[in-house]
Amino acid sequence: MSALRVLSTLAVAGAMRGLVPRMEAAAGMAVSADFAPTQGLMPRLRAGEAADLVILTEEGVAELAAEGVLDPGSRLDLVRSHIGLAVKAGAPHPEIGTVKALRATLLAAPSVAYSRSGASGIAFAALIGRLGIADAVNARARVIEAGFTAELAARGEASLAVQQVSELLAVPGIEVIGRLPKEVETVAVFSAAICRAAAEPQAAARLLRFLASAEVAPALEAAGLEPVAAG
Repeated sequence: MSALRVLSTLAVAGAMRGLVPRMEAAAGMAVSADFAPTQGLMPRLRAGEAADLVILTEEGVAELAAEGVLDPGSRLDLVRSHIGLAVKAGAPHPEIGTVKALRATLLAAPSVAYSRSGASGIAFAALIGRLGIADAVNARARVIEAGFTAELAARGEASLAVQQVSELLAVPGIEVIGRLPKEVETVAVFSAAICRAAAEPQAAARLLRFLASAEVAPALEAAGLEPVAAG
């Protein structure tokens, strides 16, 4: 039995996993989704990995559309996503409401988990560089290649986890303590587009319309995402 294949950023994994029956109803067929950071998915798509619909950072979608991998006319911006910090459930919530407080909290943390290849990890690495604390934080950091950093916090292997809020909320056993302060936050936009070589382009178009609809907006918001537009 054929299935619509979706390659998607981790940022929307929590929301989409709860939407599978509705996604399949909208697409009119089974949906198979593979979740990984944008920087991990782009080489796979460039190498010709089969997919029908992709969800990546807006920059990633734009690049692959320009290269002819994705249909630029199908592109839709789905959600905005903010970077946040989380601790193990029940642990104290350190102050991160100002840049000064965030800097102090990061310097005081026994360990900070972030992702090397995810959009949030790339932004966080740049941020601690700008704050002049990269060496101090990285000396105690738990840097993972991909996956959910909050899993390390939930297991007690890191005192703080940094990632998109939606990715933090996808992990049980943690508590999100807040977003990065507005002065230093990086807001990511995640977009979707249909592959030019899609085996199921019509089903992919139906699914894309569903994911951008007002019907899905509450599920996206519950997962820590901000729908860009719903109609």
